[in-house]
Amino acid sequence: MNATKTLLAAAAALVTAGAALAEPVKVGMITTLSGGGASLGLDTRDGFMLAVKQANNPDLEVVIEDDQRKPDIAVQLADKMIQSDKVDVLTGIVWSNLAMAVVPAATAQGKFYLSTNAAPSALAGKGCNPNYFSVSYQNDNLHEAAGAYAATAGITKAFIMAPNYPAGKDSLTGFKRFYEGEVVGEVYTKLGQTDYAGEIAQIRASGADGVFIFLPGGMGISFVKQYADSGVGLPLIGPAFSFDQSIIQAMGDSALGVLNGANWSPDLDNAANATFVETFSAEYGRLPSVYASYGYDTANLLLSAMAKASVADADAFRAALKEADFDSVRGKFAFGPSNHPVQDLYVREVVRDGDILTNRIVGTAMEDRGNAYEGECKM
Repeated sequence: MNATKTLLAAAAALVTAGAALAEPVKVGMITTLSGGGASLGLDTRDGFMLAVKQANNPDLEVVIEDDQRKPDIAVQLADKMIQSDKVDVLTGIVWSNLAMAVVPAATAQGKFYLSTNAAPSALAGKGCNPNYFSVSYQNDNLHEAAGAYAATAGITKAFIMAPNYPAGKDSLTGFKRFYEGEVVGEVYTKLGQTDYAGEIAQIRASGADGVFIFLPGGMGISFVKQYADSGVGLPLIGPAFSFDQSIIQAMGDSALGVLNGANWSPDLDNAANATFVETFSAEYGRLPSVYASYGYDTANLLLSAMAKASVADADAFRAALKEADFDSVRGKFAFGPSNHPVQDLYVREVVRDGDILTNRIVGTAMEDRGNAYEGECKM
């Protein structure tokens, strides 16, 4: 009986301690919900809010705003959230140029920023900050996977192309870092471009035996359709951003067989991912994308930190985030010294599954890959 009383007292003490840690956390989510690229922000939001709904934690409040993919709007929203809404944590930005406009100012004001997607090199190296955590990747990573795998795909002379903005530059840098063949053409397009006749003519004349593209959202849809119609016929490889779940439906059969570097896939074999894919599909009536998976992981990371520390104690909350004590849909997940993930990178192929297109893993490109700019981060 005494032993039982002791156990009950210990359990009560743990409950009391947990209650003491409970502290309301207000999250400001700024993401793209309209215009070009809206599907990426919608998936980010829906993945994040699915985890919030599952946790049913009354201490977590989320304020969501549409940045319209405009840096000035994102800055205005961040200022409002910090000054008026009094948020503790910011998250949700899809585009790297918007992240560069928002993140440094937010962390300078002592706010935590948890990136669901954009992770430019400038914030991974010299611009790193203890309050900035990238839950997704470092921008170069998925392109590194494509570059490392390209020789396996038979690409020895690559024509590479991306939009002229921070993530585009990171993408081609990442691809070239591990690509062992020859780059016979390197082109930066306008952000938001939809007509690629000129670039396709350059590909045709380049002598390439394969093409690497990073063209997210509607840019990729336009290019792949035009490329298929052109009859050039060289194999395409890219990152998951250009060949993700909602995007490939719009591309149609033009996307079949394309390889893409990724750190997540709906067929990744672990219990957390199986649950995520099932519950997301049931909740929203569609398969999740990489953007949804990052949103889901980000919310679960935040919830894991809330269970361990009060956001009012910045040092303790930061340490709780750093532990990454949650079940990631990617399986293995840890933060490196600069608060970017150390994770496995894969190559997927676009395939047809019944009436829909989806991705399936065809190989592991890199294991335990971290951040190429780690040595430049002084925290």
